[in-house]
Amino acid sequence: MSNEASMTTAQQASSSHAAAPHILVVDDDPTIRELVSDYLGSNDIRVSAVADGESMRNLLAEQVVDLIVLDLKLRAEDGMALARRLRDESEIPIIMLTGRAEEADRVMGLELGADDYLTKPFSPRELLARIRTVLRRRRTEMRQGRPEGIRAYRFDGWELNLNTRRLAGPDGRMVSLSKGEFSLLVVLLGAPSRVLSRDQLLDLSRLHSDEVYNRSIDVQILRLRRKIEKDPAQPRYIRTERGAGYLFGVPVETVY
Repeated sequence: MSNEASMTTAQQASSSHAAAPHILVVDDDPTIRELVSDYLGSNDIRVSAVADGESMRNLLAEQVVDLIVLDLKLRAEDGMALARRLRDESEIPIIMLTGRAEEADRVMGLELGADDYLTKPFSPRELLARIRTVLRRRRTEMRQGRPEGIRAYRFDGWELNLNTRRLAGPDGRMVSLSKGEFSLLVVLLGAPSRVLSRDQLLDLSRLHSDEVYNRSIDVQILRLRRKIEKDPAQPRYIRTERGAGYLFGVPVETVY
């Protein structure tokens, strides 16, 4: 095989790997981590496996994750508390994993926002089926005015994670966004170099937020500029097209 053909094959494999769903397994049992990682990995699922909440938070800050398999009975932490915090901070689907079979625990987990519940001992095949079901259901529920399957946008060293709603700067610093600011930024990043009128921005951003109102578009733009522009008075990213609207002025990379 020629070098060019080898490179093409490698690039295709890399692209396929990047497109595969990324599942994060949080379980302090190394046997479970290995079992799940091996089985899911052999079925075109990208897997990261960690043993505790701190490792989970570190990975979520650095990578895009599509679904979390979370053990409720971690030795050093309360899995329920981790699930509650996850749901408060993100929309990433959660499948609870536990050795406890009591109905009250299942109900509590679901009330906290878990998307599904699997009791140990379990079949990796059943876990895979549940993961696929949850991801399929989540895709049909997405109402964020963006092409299906996009997990994040990147521009000039910045990354907006659509699952966690986190905006990370080039230096890794997390920038807090209101729901309205997030919604507006999603719309702008989804149409780089395209002029969008205020009415278009309003209609598109309302698809996934109730906090964007008619004349607040200009206010939200000002707030976004203060958070991401080096010089908000001379914006490089969110540019004003006089009499027409706004456009996002630098290249944007999509992460699937």
